[in-house]
Amino acid sequence: MLIPFVVMLLCIAVLPLIPHVGEWWEHNLHKLYVSLILGVPVGIWLCVHGMSHELMHQMIYDYVPFILLLMALFVTTGGICIRGDLKATPMTNTVIMGLGWLLASFMGTTGAAMLLIRLLLATISQRKYRVHTVLFFIAIVANCGGLLSPLGDPPLFLLFQKGADFMWWMQNMVGEWLVTGALLLLIYYFVDLYFYKKEPIENIRADIGETKQLRMTGLLNIIWLLCVIASTMFINPKYIPAMGAEHAPWYLKLLREWAFIAIIGASWFTTKKAVRINNNYSWTPILEVACVFLGIFATMTPALMFLEEMKEQIQQVISEPWQYVYMTGALSAFLDNAPTAMVFNSMAPSGDIAGLASDVFLKAISMGAVFFGALTYIGNGPNFMVKSIAEQEGISMPSFFGYMIKFSLVVLLPVYIIVQLIFI
Repeated sequence: MLIPFVVMLLCIAVLPLIPHVGEWWEHNLHKLYVSLILGVPVGIWLCVHGMSHELMHQMIYDYVPFILLLMALFVTTGGICIRGDLKATPMTNTVIMGLGWLLASFMGTTGAAMLLIRLLLATISQRKYRVHTVLFFIAIVANCGGLLSPLGDPPLFLLFQKGADFMWWMQNMVGEWLVTGALLLLIYYFVDLYFYKKEPIENIRADIGETKQLRMTGLLNIIWLLCVIASTMFINPKYIPAMGAEHAPWYLKLLREWAFIAIIGASWFTTKKAVRINNNYSWTPILEVACVFLGIFATMTPALMFLEEMKEQIQQVISEPWQYVYMTGALSAFLDNAPTAMVFNSMAPSGDIAGLASDVFLKAISMGAVFFGALTYIGNGPNFMVKSIAEQEGISMPSFFGYMIKFSLVVLLPVYIIVQLIFI
Protein backbone atom coordinates (compact mmCIF):
# COMPACT_ATOMS: atom_id res chain seq x y z
CA MET A 1 0.00 0.00 0.00
CA LEU A 2 3.06 2.26 -0.11
CA ILE A 3 3.16 1.83 -3.89
CA PRO A 4 0.32 4.30 -4.76
CA PHE A 5 2.09 7.01 -2.76
CA VAL A 6 5.35 6.39 -4.61
CA VAL A 7 3.47 6.40 -7.94
CA MET A 8 1.78 9.70 -6.97
CA LEU A 9 5.17 11.31 -6.33
CA LEU A 10 6.54 9.91 -9.58
CA CYS A 11 3.55 11.30 -11.51
CA ILE A 12 4.25 14.78 -10.13
CA ALA A 13 7.94 14.46 -10.92
CA VAL A 14 7.94 12.63 -14.27
CA LEU A 15 4.71 13.33 -16.18
CA PRO A 16 5.49 17.01 -16.89
CA LEU A 17 8.72 15.89 -18.59
CA ILE A 18 7.10 13.49 -21.08
CA PRO A 19 6.18 15.02 -24.48
CA HIS A 20 2.40 15.37 -25.01
CA VAL A 21 1.75 13.72 -21.61
CA GLY A 22 3.07 16.89 -19.97
CA GLU A 23 0.42 18.95 -21.77
CA TRP A 24 -2.25 16.51 -20.56
CA TRP A 25 -0.94 16.79 -16.98
CA GLU A 26 -1.21 20.60 -17.02
CA HIS A 27 -5.01 20.41 -16.69
CA ASN A 28 -6.11 20.33 -13.06
CA LEU A 29 -8.99 17.97 -13.89
CA HIS A 30 -6.44 15.39 -15.07
CA LYS A 31 -4.47 15.80 -11.84
CA LEU A 32 -7.72 15.10 -10.00
CA TYR A 33 -8.26 11.93 -12.07
CA VAL A 34 -4.79 10.65 -11.12
CA SER A 35 -5.34 11.51 -7.45
CA LEU A 36 -8.63 9.60 -7.40
CA ILE A 37 -7.31 6.61 -9.35
CA LEU A 38 -4.47 6.21 -6.85
CA GLY A 39 -6.25 7.39 -3.70
CA VAL A 40 -9.57 5.52 -3.90
CA PRO A 41 -8.03 2.00 -3.85
CA VAL A 42 -5.93 2.97 -0.83
CA GLY A 43 -9.05 4.26 0.91
CA ILE A 44 -10.96 1.06 0.16
CA TRP A 45 -8.05 -1.07 1.40
CA LEU A 46 -7.86 0.89 4.67
CA CYS A 47 -11.62 0.57 5.23
CA VAL A 48 -11.65 -3.18 4.48
CA HIS A 49 -8.84 -3.73 7.00
CA GLY A 50 -10.54 -1.75 9.76
CA MET A 51 -8.48 1.41 9.42
CA SER A 52 -11.20 3.77 8.25
CA HIS A 53 -10.60 5.96 11.31
CA GLU A 54 -7.03 6.71 10.17
CA LEU A 55 -8.27 7.53 6.67
CA MET A 56 -11.08 9.74 7.96
CA HIS A 57 -8.72 11.62 10.27
CA GLN A 58 -6.23 12.16 7.46
CA MET A 59 -8.75 13.46 4.96
CA ILE A 60 -11.28 15.29 7.16
CA TYR A 61 -9.11 16.60 9.97
CA ASP A 62 -5.83 17.10 8.09
CA TYR A 63 -6.55 17.62 4.38
CA VAL A 64 -9.68 19.78 4.75
CA PRO A 65 -8.13 22.19 7.29
CA PHE A 66 -4.93 22.31 5.21
CA ILE A 67 -6.76 23.30 2.01
CA LEU A 68 -9.21 25.69 3.66
CA LEU A 69 -6.44 27.55 5.48
CA LEU A 70 -4.47 27.88 2.23
CA MET A 71 -7.62 28.92 0.38
CA ALA A 72 -8.52 31.54 3.01
CA LEU A 73 -5.04 33.04 2.78
CA PHE A 74 -5.08 32.78 -1.02
CA VAL A 75 -8.46 34.52 -1.42
CA THR A 76 -7.85 37.30 1.12
CA THR A 77 -4.35 38.16 -0.07
CA GLY A 78 -5.50 37.77 -3.69
CA GLY A 79 -7.96 40.59 -3.00
CA ILE A 80 -5.17 42.95 -1.94
CA CYS A 81 -3.75 44.39 -5.12
CA ILE A 82 -0.28 45.91 -4.84
CA ARG A 83 0.28 47.36 -8.28
CA GLY A 84 3.51 48.82 -9.44
CA ASP A 85 6.53 48.14 -11.57
CA LEU A 86 9.71 49.04 -9.77
CA LYS A 87 13.17 49.08 -11.26
CA ALA A 88 14.19 45.43 -11.08
CA THR A 89 17.63 46.01 -9.62
CA PRO A 90 19.16 43.32 -7.40
CA MET A 91 18.65 45.56 -4.36
CA THR A 92 14.96 46.18 -5.13
CA ASN A 93 14.26 42.49 -5.65
CA THR A 94 16.14 41.59 -2.47
CA VAL A 95 14.13 44.15 -0.46
CA ILE A 96 10.83 42.67 -1.72
CA MET A 97 11.99 39.19 -0.69
CA GLY A 98 13.21 40.47 2.66
CA LEU A 99 9.79 42.01 3.30
CA GLY A 100 8.11 38.69 2.50
CA TRP A 101 10.54 36.88 4.80
CA LEU A 102 9.63 39.26 7.65
CA LEU A 103 5.87 38.92 7.03
CA ALA A 104 5.79 35.12 6.64
CA SER A 105 5.82 34.30 10.36
CA PHE A 106 2.92 36.64 11.09
CA MET A 107 0.59 36.10 8.14
CA GLY A 108 1.71 32.63 7.10
CA THR A 109 4.00 31.64 4.27
CA THR A 110 0.99 31.32 1.95
CA GLY A 111 -0.29 34.79 2.85
CA ALA A 112 3.09 36.48 2.43
CA ALA A 113 3.83 34.64 -0.81
CA MET A 114 0.45 35.43 -2.39
CA LEU A 115 0.63 39.07 -1.26
CA LEU A 116 4.02 39.77 -2.85
CA ILE A 117 4.52 37.33 -5.72
CA ARG A 118 2.55 39.39 -8.24
CA LEU A 119 4.40 42.59 -7.32
CA LEU A 120 7.71 40.79 -7.73
CA LEU A 121 6.69 39.27 -11.08
CA ALA A 122 5.56 42.70 -12.33
CA THR A 123 8.84 44.21 -11.21
CA ILE A 124 10.97 41.63 -13.04
CA SER A 125 8.66 41.39 -16.07
CA GLN A 126 11.11 43.22 -18.36
CA ARG A 127 14.05 41.11 -17.21
CA LYS A 128 15.26 38.23 -19.40
CA TYR A 129 16.60 36.14 -16.53
CA ARG A 130 13.77 35.63 -14.04
CA VAL A 131 13.64 31.97 -13.00
CA HIS A 132 16.25 32.28 -10.22
CA THR A 133 14.20 35.05 -8.59
CA VAL A 134 11.10 32.85 -8.36
CA LEU A 135 13.16 29.94 -6.97
CA PHE A 136 14.64 32.07 -4.19
CA PHE A 137 11.18 33.53 -3.50
CA ILE A 138 9.84 30.00 -2.93
CA ALA A 139 12.66 29.25 -0.48
CA ILE A 140 12.80 32.55 1.40
CA VAL A 141 9.16 33.70 1.53
CA ALA A 142 7.11 30.53 0.99
CA ASN A 143 9.14 28.46 3.47
CA CYS A 144 12.04 29.74 5.58
CA GLY A 145 10.36 32.95 6.71
CA GLY A 146 7.65 31.07 8.60
CA LEU A 147 9.74 29.80 11.53
CA LEU A 148 8.89 32.32 14.24
CA SER A 149 5.26 31.54 15.12
CA PRO A 150 2.52 28.90 14.81
CA LEU A 151 0.94 31.13 12.16
CA GLY A 152 3.99 30.74 9.95
CA ASP A 153 3.68 27.09 8.94
CA PRO A 154 1.17 24.23 9.62
CA PRO A 155 3.61 21.95 11.54
CA LEU A 156 4.30 24.71 14.04
CA PHE A 157 0.58 25.27 14.48
CA LEU A 158 0.05 21.56 15.25
CA LEU A 159 2.89 21.66 17.79
CA PHE A 160 1.23 24.74 19.30
CA GLN A 161 -1.97 22.70 19.56
CA LYS A 162 0.02 20.02 21.39
CA GLY A 163 0.90 22.51 24.11
CA ALA A 164 3.85 24.60 22.94
CA ASP A 165 3.68 28.23 24.01
CA PHE A 166 2.70 30.59 21.19
CA MET A 167 5.89 32.61 21.69
CA TRP A 168 8.21 29.57 22.02
CA TRP A 169 9.61 29.85 18.49
CA MET A 170 10.09 33.61 18.82
CA GLN A 171 12.01 33.02 22.04
CA ASN A 172 14.06 30.03 20.92
CA MET A 173 14.59 30.09 17.14
CA VAL A 174 15.32 33.69 16.17
CA GLY A 175 18.95 32.75 15.54
CA GLU A 176 18.14 29.97 13.06
CA TRP A 177 15.58 32.17 11.33
CA LEU A 178 17.90 35.17 11.14
CA VAL A 179 21.02 33.34 9.90
CA THR A 180 19.09 31.30 7.30
CA GLY A 181 17.24 34.33 5.94
CA ALA A 182 20.35 36.51 5.90
CA LEU A 183 22.41 33.88 4.06
CA LEU A 184 19.73 33.22 1.45
CA LEU A 185 19.08 36.92 0.86
CA LEU A 186 22.81 37.56 0.54
CA ILE A 187 23.25 34.68 -1.91
CA TYR A 188 20.24 35.84 -3.92
CA TYR A 189 21.57 39.40 -4.13
CA PHE A 190 24.86 38.28 -5.68
CA VAL A 191 23.17 35.73 -7.98
CA ASP A 192 20.75 38.40 -9.21
CA LEU A 193 23.63 40.87 -9.59
CA TYR A 194 25.39 38.31 -11.81
CA PHE A 195 22.32 37.86 -14.03
CA TYR A 196 21.58 41.61 -14.01
CA LYS A 197 24.97 42.25 -15.58
CA LYS A 198 24.12 39.69 -18.29
CA GLU A 199 20.79 41.34 -19.18
CA PRO A 200 20.55 42.68 -22.76
CA ILE A 201 20.71 46.47 -22.81
CA GLU A 202 17.22 46.71 -24.36
CA ASN A 203 15.78 44.82 -21.38
CA ILE A 204 17.45 47.21 -18.93
CA ARG A 205 16.13 50.21 -20.84
CA ALA A 206 12.61 48.73 -20.89
CA ASP A 207 12.80 48.08 -17.16
CA ILE A 208 13.86 51.67 -16.44
CA GLY A 209 11.35 53.17 -18.87
CA GLU A 210 8.27 51.21 -17.75
CA THR A 211 8.33 51.83 -14.02
CA LYS A 212 5.08 52.55 -12.18
CA GLN A 213 4.49 53.85 -8.67
CA LEU A 214 3.20 51.49 -6.00
CA ARG A 215 -0.55 51.58 -5.44
CA MET A 216 -2.65 49.40 -3.13
CA THR A 217 -6.34 48.57 -3.53
CA GLY A 218 -8.64 46.06 -1.84
CA LEU A 219 -7.44 47.15 1.61
CA LEU A 220 -10.63 45.79 3.22
CA ASN A 221 -9.03 42.37 2.76
CA ILE A 222 -6.47 43.27 5.39
CA ILE A 223 -9.33 42.97 7.88
CA TRP A 224 -10.32 39.58 6.45
CA LEU A 225 -6.67 38.49 6.59
CA LEU A 226 -6.55 39.48 10.26
CA CYS A 227 -9.71 37.39 10.75
CA VAL A 228 -7.92 34.39 9.27
CA ILE A 229 -5.01 34.94 11.65
CA ALA A 230 -7.32 35.39 14.65
CA SER A 231 -9.32 32.27 13.73
CA THR A 232 -6.11 30.26 13.47
CA MET A 233 -4.96 31.51 16.88
CA PHE A 234 -8.13 31.33 18.93
CA ILE A 235 -10.64 28.89 17.38
CA ASN A 236 -9.10 25.68 18.69
CA PRO A 237 -9.51 23.25 21.62
CA LYS A 238 -7.19 25.34 23.81
CA TYR A 239 -9.70 28.20 23.86
CA ILE A 240 -12.86 26.22 23.02
CA PRO A 241 -12.50 22.90 24.93
CA ALA A 242 -15.69 21.45 23.38
CA MET A 243 -13.85 21.25 20.02
CA GLY A 244 -11.40 18.76 21.51
CA ALA A 245 -13.91 16.55 23.30
CA GLU A 246 -13.56 12.89 22.36
CA HIS A 247 -17.14 12.53 21.14
CA ALA A 248 -17.57 16.03 19.75
CA PRO A 249 -19.45 16.04 16.42
CA TRP A 250 -17.36 16.58 13.30
CA TYR A 251 -18.92 19.97 12.55
CA LEU A 252 -17.83 21.24 15.99
CA LYS A 253 -14.30 19.89 15.58
CA LEU A 254 -14.13 21.77 12.29
CA LEU A 255 -15.42 25.05 13.77
CA ARG A 256 -12.29 26.89 12.67
CA GLU A 257 -12.77 25.65 9.11
CA TRP A 258 -16.36 26.97 9.10
CA ALA A 259 -14.89 30.34 10.06
CA PHE A 260 -12.45 30.08 7.13
CA ILE A 261 -15.34 29.39 4.74
CA ALA A 262 -17.22 32.44 6.08
CA ILE A 263 -14.11 34.60 5.67
CA ILE A 264 -13.56 33.34 2.12
CA GLY A 265 -17.14 34.27 1.25
CA ALA A 266 -16.87 37.67 2.91
CA SER A 267 -13.62 38.46 1.13
CA TRP A 268 -14.97 37.37 -2.23
CA PHE A 269 -18.22 39.34 -2.06
CA THR A 270 -16.77 42.52 -0.53
CA THR A 271 -13.89 42.86 -2.99
CA LYS A 272 -14.56 44.73 -6.22
CA LYS A 273 -14.17 42.53 -9.26
CA ALA A 274 -11.81 45.07 -10.82
CA VAL A 275 -9.35 44.60 -7.96
CA ARG A 276 -8.99 40.87 -8.62
CA ILE A 277 -8.86 41.47 -12.38
CA ASN A 278 -6.02 43.97 -11.89
CA ASN A 279 -4.34 41.40 -9.67
CA ASN A 280 -4.54 38.74 -12.43
CA TYR A 281 -6.43 36.64 -9.91
CA SER A 282 -7.11 33.06 -10.93
CA TRP A 283 -8.37 29.99 -9.08
CA THR A 284 -5.94 27.79 -11.02
CA PRO A 285 -3.06 27.79 -8.46
CA ILE A 286 -5.19 26.85 -5.44
CA LEU A 287 -7.12 24.25 -7.46
CA GLU A 288 -3.83 22.71 -8.57
CA VAL A 289 -2.73 22.45 -4.94
CA ALA A 290 -6.11 20.97 -3.95
CA CYS A 291 -6.03 18.32 -6.70
CA VAL A 292 -2.40 17.30 -6.22
CA PHE A 293 -2.49 17.22 -2.42
CA LEU A 294 -5.74 15.26 -2.45
CA GLY A 295 -3.78 12.39 -3.96
CA ILE A 296 -0.81 12.96 -1.65
CA PHE A 297 -2.90 13.01 1.55
CA ALA A 298 -4.97 9.98 0.48
CA THR A 299 -2.01 7.81 -0.51
CA MET A 300 0.42 8.84 2.23
CA THR A 301 -1.79 7.51 5.05
CA PRO A 302 -0.16 4.03 4.90
CA ALA A 303 3.28 5.70 4.74
CA LEU A 304 2.64 7.64 7.96
CA MET A 305 1.21 4.53 9.63
CA PHE A 306 4.33 2.62 8.58
CA LEU A 307 6.54 5.25 10.23
CA GLU A 308 4.47 4.98 13.41
CA GLU A 309 4.79 1.18 13.34
CA MET A 310 8.57 1.50 12.94
CA LYS A 311 8.83 3.97 15.81
CA GLU A 312 10.96 1.81 18.13
CA GLN A 313 13.33 0.72 15.35
CA ILE A 314 13.73 4.31 14.20
CA GLN A 315 14.53 5.47 17.76
CA GLN A 316 17.37 2.94 17.87
CA VAL A 317 18.85 4.43 14.70
CA ILE A 318 18.34 8.16 15.29
CA SER A 319 18.91 9.54 18.77
CA GLU A 320 20.74 12.85 18.26
CA PRO A 321 18.98 16.19 17.66
CA TRP A 322 20.90 16.85 14.42
CA GLN A 323 19.60 13.53 13.06
CA TYR A 324 16.05 14.72 13.68
CA VAL A 325 16.77 17.81 11.58
CA TYR A 326 17.60 15.72 8.52
CA MET A 327 15.10 12.90 9.04
CA THR A 328 12.22 15.32 9.62
CA GLY A 329 13.48 17.47 6.77
CA ALA A 330 13.93 14.65 4.26
CA LEU A 331 10.42 13.31 4.82
CA SER A 332 8.90 16.82 4.96
CA ALA A 333 10.26 17.45 1.47
CA PHE A 334 8.18 14.57 0.08
CA LEU A 335 5.41 14.08 2.64
CA ASP A 336 3.33 16.90 4.05
CA ASN A 337 5.48 18.55 6.70
CA ALA A 338 2.67 18.88 9.28
CA PRO A 339 2.00 15.15 9.97
CA THR A 340 5.71 14.39 9.53
CA ALA A 341 6.57 16.87 12.30
CA MET A 342 3.96 15.28 14.56
CA VAL A 343 5.35 11.77 13.98
CA PHE A 344 8.90 12.78 14.85
CA ASN A 345 7.67 14.83 17.82
CA SER A 346 6.15 11.64 19.21
CA MET A 347 9.43 9.74 18.66
CA ALA A 348 11.73 12.28 20.31
CA PRO A 349 12.55 12.33 24.06
CA SER A 350 9.75 14.07 25.96
CA GLY A 351 10.01 17.57 27.35
CA ASP A 352 8.38 19.23 30.34
CA ILE A 353 4.99 19.41 28.59
CA ALA A 354 3.26 16.08 27.90
CA GLY A 355 2.98 15.45 24.18
CA LEU A 356 5.94 17.66 23.27
CA ALA A 357 9.57 16.81 22.60
CA SER A 358 12.26 18.42 24.74
CA ASP A 359 13.41 21.87 23.63
CA VAL A 360 16.47 20.85 21.61
CA PHE A 361 14.54 18.14 19.75
CA LEU A 362 11.60 20.50 19.21
CA LYS A 363 14.02 22.98 17.63
CA ALA A 364 15.42 20.26 15.38
CA ILE A 365 11.97 19.07 14.29
CA SER A 366 10.74 22.62 13.65
CA MET A 367 13.81 23.49 11.61
CA GLY A 368 13.57 20.32 9.52
CA ALA A 369 9.83 20.66 8.88
CA VAL A 370 9.84 24.37 7.95
CA PHE A 371 13.14 24.79 6.11
CA PHE A 372 13.26 21.51 4.20
CA GLY A 373 9.77 22.07 2.78
CA ALA A 374 11.57 24.19 0.18
CA LEU A 375 13.56 21.23 -1.18
CA THR A 376 10.76 20.15 -3.54
CA TYR A 377 7.67 21.65 -5.12
CA ILE A 378 5.47 19.42 -2.95
CA GLY A 379 7.24 20.11 0.34
CA ASN A 380 4.88 22.97 1.21
CA GLY A 381 1.57 24.12 -0.26
CA PRO A 382 2.70 27.63 -1.36
CA ASN A 383 5.51 26.17 -3.48
CA PHE A 384 3.08 24.85 -6.10
CA MET A 385 1.04 28.06 -5.97
CA VAL A 386 4.04 30.30 -6.66
CA LYS A 387 5.21 27.96 -9.43
CA SER A 388 1.75 28.01 -11.04
CA ILE A 389 1.43 31.82 -10.88
CA ALA A 390 4.92 32.25 -12.35
CA GLU A 391 4.08 29.92 -15.22
CA GLN A 392 0.90 31.90 -15.89
CA GLU A 393 3.16 34.93 -16.31
CA GLY A 394 5.19 33.11 -18.96
CA ILE A 395 8.14 32.03 -16.81
CA SER A 396 9.40 28.55 -17.70
CA MET A 397 9.95 26.92 -14.31
CA PRO A 398 12.25 23.92 -13.80
CA SER A 399 10.80 20.41 -13.64
CA PHE A 400 10.40 18.58 -10.32
CA PHE A 401 13.90 17.08 -10.51
CA GLY A 402 15.33 20.16 -12.22
CA TYR A 403 14.28 22.28 -9.25
CA MET A 404 16.13 19.96 -6.88
CA ILE A 405 19.26 19.44 -8.99
CA LYS A 406 19.72 23.04 -10.11
CA PHE A 407 18.61 24.83 -6.95
CA SER A 408 17.53 23.19 -3.72
CA LEU A 409 20.32 20.63 -3.35
CA VAL A 410 23.11 22.98 -4.45
CA VAL A 411 21.91 26.23 -2.80
CA LEU A 412 19.51 25.47 0.04
CA LEU A 413 20.94 22.26 1.49
CA PRO A 414 24.45 23.74 2.11
CA VAL A 415 22.84 26.70 3.90
CA TYR A 416 20.76 24.36 6.05
CA ILE A 417 23.86 22.31 6.93
CA ILE A 418 25.70 25.48 8.01
CA VAL A 419 22.74 26.57 10.19
CA GLN A 420 22.46 23.09 11.73
CA LEU A 421 26.18 23.02 12.57
CA ILE A 422 25.91 26.44 14.23
CA PHE A 423 22.77 25.87 16.28
CA ILE A 424 22.05 22.14 16.72
